[in-house]
Amino acid sequence: MTHVSERSGAGSSPTGAGGDRQPWTAGTSRQARKRSVSYADAGVSIEAGDRAVELLKSKVRQTRRPEVLGDLGGFAGLFRLDTQKYKNPILASSTDGVGTKLVIAQQMDIHDTVGIDLVAMVVDDLVACGAEPLFLLDYIATGEVVPDKVAEIGAGIADGCRYAGCALLGGETAEHPGVLRPDEYDISATGVGVVEESEILSPERVEIGDVVIAMRSSGLHSNGYSLVRHVLLGAGRMRLDVVIDDFGRQRTLGEELLTPTKIYAQDCLKLIAEAEVRALAHVTGGGIPGNLVRVLPEHVDAVVNRSTWRPQPVFDLIQSKGRIEDPEMEATFNMGVGMFAIVSAEDADRALATLTGRGVEAWQAGEIIEGSGNVQMIGQHTRG
Repeated sequence: MTHVSERSGAGSSPTGAGGDRQPWTAGTSRQARKRSVSYADAGVSIEAGDRAVELLKSKVRQTRRPEVLGDLGGFAGLFRLDTQKYKNPILASSTDGVGTKLVIAQQMDIHDTVGIDLVAMVVDDLVACGAEPLFLLDYIATGEVVPDKVAEIGAGIADGCRYAGCALLGGETAEHPGVLRPDEYDISATGVGVVEESEILSPERVEIGDVVIAMRSSGLHSNGYSLVRHVLLGAGRMRLDVVIDDFGRQRTLGEELLTPTKIYAQDCLKLIAEAEVRALAHVTGGGIPGNLVRVLPEHVDAVVNRSTWRPQPVFDLIQSKGRIEDPEMEATFNMGVGMFAIVSAEDADRALATLTGRGVEAWQAGEIIEGSGNVQMIGQHTRG
């Protein structure tokens, strides 16, 4: 974040002799009002926004890459693309938000994790085509700028950028009184990455006999929270501060629901460098079938065996409380897998070793067979 929107700009009022600012009046023949209306009277505090930016500067600087030019506070972020590194560089872009997971954060008054979710949703879409995330721009809209709260949100975004290896190049904080409640906010971000044209991952690379490798999610990530809130907090009447034994470590429901999304970008880039990766599928809204199908050519099917992993307990809780059918669960949630890699059979062991060496829980979940561009889910998850 570099600045706060709707700043009162220099030159917005006329100057008198000596360059001093003079109060605006409708005309010289009418006496000026005793008290003029200020931006603060309308609910917008420029000072609070400036304070939030100051609190964030040290965090944002930790995301700096050598290609970044200038410092925070400019009208645009500048990034020098190293064209000598590529023969035919292709820029990739992605934009996303966090969705109604933000409602949980606002109810719990915990704001330093949703920024990680935001970065994950953007950069892991970028890396799915093989692109290295370069920089990210964020946007925060809130009913009232509370500097410490905005700084917490921004700190999470900066942390996410560090995990992803990209720069937080700039952004915007907008105060929207009368549109959003004072304690309400929404966030979004746009990221830009780069990939060599000849190395773009696409369905055309996927072949019969390839292996499907699953990478474990950290939990719900940032999808399906409208259903989660309806089932658990609405119809289920559960409290966010209740401790759920199945979650372990005296973990409350709210803490589980705010578990930050796993960021796979650097792990996937390393995997691409070490093994023959045909495609990557980021599992977000639409679940496993809805996202894995996006990287399949029309002449193959992906067979995914559920028996190769056990989803986290939070998925069991949601399904049992809501009496949700299996197809609906799989079309809404990641069910324990945040990213899939399709690799050549010859490189499957190397791929698994690379991910394990980076601390990513990964396993062979299926294979690519002759078909018609569909995802076949077989077997049953282990329970208990």
